[in-house]
Amino acid sequence: MKQDLDQLMAKRNLDAFVIVSDENYNPLVDYMTNGARVFGGYVLKKRDQPAVLFVNPMEIEEAAHSGLRVVSYSDINYTELLSNRLPESALQVELWKRLLGLAGITGGRVGIYGTADLNVYLELFRLFDQQLTGFELVGESGMTLFDEAMLTKDADELARIRTVARKTNEVLQLTWDWIGTHRQHEDGQVINAEGTPLTIDAVKQFVLQALLERDLEDTGMIFAQGRDGAFPHSRGNDAETLRTGQAIVFDLFPRERGGGYHHDVTRTWSIGYATPQVQALYDTVMEAFDRSLEMTQAGQSAQVPQLTVLDYFESLGHPTRRSHGDTHNGYVHSLGHGVGLKIHERPSLSQFRDDVLQSGNVITLEPGLYYPDQNMGCRIEDMVMIDDSGAVVTLTTFHKQLVLPLQG
Repeated sequence: MKQDLDQLMAKRNLDAFVIVSDENYNPLVDYMTNGARVFGGYVLKKRDQPAVLFVNPMEIEEAAHSGLRVVSYSDINYTELLSNRLPESALQVELWKRLLGLAGITGGRVGIYGTADLNVYLELFRLFDQQLTGFELVGESGMTLFDEAMLTKDADELARIRTVARKTNEVLQLTWDWIGTHRQHEDGQVINAEGTPLTIDAVKQFVLQALLERDLEDTGMIFAQGRDGAFPHSRGNDAETLRTGQAIVFDLFPRERGGGYHHDVTRTWSIGYATPQVQALYDTVMEAFDRSLEMTQAGQSAQVPQLTVLDYFESLGHPTRRSHGDTHNGYVHSLGHGVGLKIHERPSLSQFRDDVLQSGNVITLEPGLYYPDQNMGCRIEDMVMIDDSGAVVTLTTFHKQLVLPLQG
């Protein structure tokens, strides 16, 4: 959690960190500023000291909502610095020297995190190494400072996540109901009362509007029918008409509008009826889901639910990445991942990671089977949290029915 940052910095021998930004949404700035809508700002923190938020003067009023100490270019005499017409390299070094000084950072190991153009910070690292003594700018891979802090969510974060989950469940129900108002044409196409075919694009537009009305935004939903659904990250063909009896993988992972916490859910639908092949695939994935949920427990290795699913699928003869290397058939991904300000966070429910499940985790469980040569795929995904008692609480309350009946 955020309250553990000083301890986690000490563990990494970091004297300070800086979160850098461009003008786009930055989840780490959001994390440190309690959801204040700040774009282009930097967050600086010396270990065992409060964080400081540095922004353009035009952002000061919005930045005040963060609860952090806010400073701006005015506080480092930036206009005077520009008037000296220094070479760009010297300007950048002096700018950062003043910026770090405002946060009381006068030397030591400084971790650099955030989102920005890589070329800018590669050059900055080089300049610091050449022109400043006493500083060591460092990066990090693997389980980073913020990966570890964000493993567990505090009460405020969970409240935001629960709100996004509730609204996302509402959108799923609305979408199910709206598709159900259509009818089947004699050739198997799904059409409205006027006889106009229902396309994947029309469904996505409906979903986008429903999300917007609930102050959520899409981050790249999947609505993939038939063979497209057999490729886990195929977004689907927007021009394609929905047809009855086809497996449809609908993966929805919206977040708070403007950037923020996510919900992640997948359902597999078959409109009108399900063929025996689709029904059998669905039943198998549903059984895998139930087994994975049963094995999701606080204190347990996050590998265990994944290994349970691998064992089950392989026992039925389905290929997996464990049994058949880089196969594109069968079970081709890990079971799940953490969710928060990023759609993919730790812990990772993979046989290749050593994460441990614990109270405060918010994770997905999403087994799936994919067969492009059979023109069908299936994935079922809920998002769950592990509460303070260690109990697993499902945040995805929308039903798991396969067949979506047409009422038109």
